[in-house]
Amino acid sequence: QVQLVESGGGLVQAGGSLRLACAASGRIFSNYAMGWFRQAPGKEREFVARMMWNGGPFNYADSVKGRFTISRDNAKNTLYLQMNSLKPEDTAVYYCAIDGSGLRSYWRSDSYDYWGQGTQVTVSS
Repeated sequence: QVQLVESGGGLVQAGGSLRLACAASGRIFSNYAMGWFRQAPGKEREFVARMMWNGGPFNYADSVKGRFTISRDNAKNTLYLQMNSLKPEDTAVYYCAIDGSGLRSYWRSDSYDYWGQGTQVTVSS
């Protein structure tokens, strides 16, 4: 079983920055992908960013390109999402997830096998 625990969310003013972290533990096979999704109230969960276990390719939603950066520290088994130039429309619960195969359609939430509990990000105007 795999466990994912997100942290780093909070309240920030528009234009500010936050860094989310996702600590992974348990039996994680090689050649997997890790991603970030978000869900705003009343909306469907949407793709934010994704990377393979060993690095690229890096994929981003158009809405966050140039502002968000996904990365990971293999030694710590931790995935990060650096979020800069935050906007009120970035307000959502952010989730990290693992696609155990690394081969599925990365933009689809049903491609992922394991999910964290989520961390709230609120951007005030």
